[in-house]
Amino acid sequence: MWQIPKYKPHMKVPAMIFANKALLEKMQTDRTLWQCGNVAQLPGIYKHAITLPDGHEGYGFPIGGVAATDYTDGVISPGGVGYDINCGVRLLTTNITDTEVRPKLTSLTDTIFRNVPSGLGSRRRDFTISNRDLDTLAVEGVQWLIDRGLGWSEDAKHCEENGHMPNANPDKVSQTAKNRGLTQLGTLGSGNHFLEIQKVDKIFNPKTAKTFGITHEGQVTVMIHCGSRGYGHQVCSDYLRVMEHAVQKYKISLPDRELACAPGNSQEAKDYVEAMACAVNYAFCNRQAIMHWVRQSFQQVYGQDPEKIGLKLVYDVAHNIAKMETHDVGGGVQKKVWVHRKGATRAFPPGHEAVPEDYRSEGQPVLIPGSMGTSSWVLVGTQKAMELTFGSTAHGAGRTMSRFAAKRQFGGAEVKSRLEKRGIAVRAASPTVLAEEADPAYKDVDMVAEVSHQIGIATKVARLTPLAVVKG
Repeated sequence: MWQIPKYKPHMKVPAMIFANKALLEKMQTDRTLWQCGNVAQLPGIYKHAITLPDGHEGYGFPIGGVAATDYTDGVISPGGVGYDINCGVRLLTTNITDTEVRPKLTSLTDTIFRNVPSGLGSRRRDFTISNRDLDTLAVEGVQWLIDRGLGWSEDAKHCEENGHMPNANPDKVSQTAKNRGLTQLGTLGSGNHFLEIQKVDKIFNPKTAKTFGITHEGQVTVMIHCGSRGYGHQVCSDYLRVMEHAVQKYKISLPDRELACAPGNSQEAKDYVEAMACAVNYAFCNRQAIMHWVRQSFQQVYGQDPEKIGLKLVYDVAHNIAKMETHDVGGGVQKKVWVHRKGATRAFPPGHEAVPEDYRSEGQPVLIPGSMGTSSWVLVGTQKAMELTFGSTAHGAGRTMSRFAAKRQFGGAEVKSRLEKRGIAVRAASPTVLAEEADPAYKDVDMVAEVSHQIGIATKVARLTPLAVVKG
């Protein structure tokens, strides 16, 4: 734990960095720490501005950044959520072992790649929604899809917010955002989004793992990582412009225009929260539809009902979100705050009412995806996270290299060949995305998980390794 004291005159709180020396040194090569110090200047911020071990430079806030501002006297900043609103991860377990899946791995990967649209502009021709449908699902979340047969009744309870963030108001979402979202529901997208068939490589906490449905090493799992696509991106773009005007209107002094914000009790903030909630629910629905087609893919390849194969949803976590929560802001004082998590995972402890009832004795599942071809992690939330990070931990490996730099250094065919030599099946919409997402372009996710574990803001449950990768 490293502290940047209030060395700037307008810093209201210190900045806290959670990292080992190697990760900290990497943060010092870009604007991560400078941005964290800027976040500490936001009106109404409590305790400290936080950068987690996967932290790297972002828009306004560092990615891997957390800040809690007062519910009424603080501000809400879209830069503290990011463009890909509710980019997140969901994990499914199966009752198949890695040795059992091997003979069918190629067929299964091909089927998933066919069934789940991947890449820029991709869509499923046999799945369309109307404008009215779009507005309804943006309010109702995953239950809308479950009611239409795209899911199981128990899926919603294993999603953060039960797959439905309240206060969503489609009237606050621009027609441009809606037009972008209309054809993208149930699509993986491009960039760092992926779908992986994995195996449980090692279990660190057998009791918690069993509660989550992770029962043995070699068990096959499926991880889905994507967000709100063009819908959420447009919501962010639209409201950054709104917030830039709000900064002038409310005479807010900021060290960086990218931190554009509005008072939490202002109309501008209220409108943003209602639009953001729509994008959050869209992203939950996006992952729900993809999961449904994954279940269908297993059924097509194995000729069995998906329930016989398992394919139970362990959990769905959001990585880019702002939410009203109640936290200790110091000295045992409990306050309602706006928690901004940008590239950060909620990590609530055992006994917390927001944790699903069947997991409450252990704590909230925390899912940390790795970079392509590396391990991913299941951790569990802790009380220490509530004390140190407003119930948050890291969200992934975090980039060390820009996409442009990665494309210059790596070839897509070379990356694919290297993965296949390790026995990992690879399907991608283009070789370019494989080059952009090459493993060396990211930090060591094992190191990120280890830092979280050692500090105690989320502790290790199981490590997962890839058998097959589907990229946008």
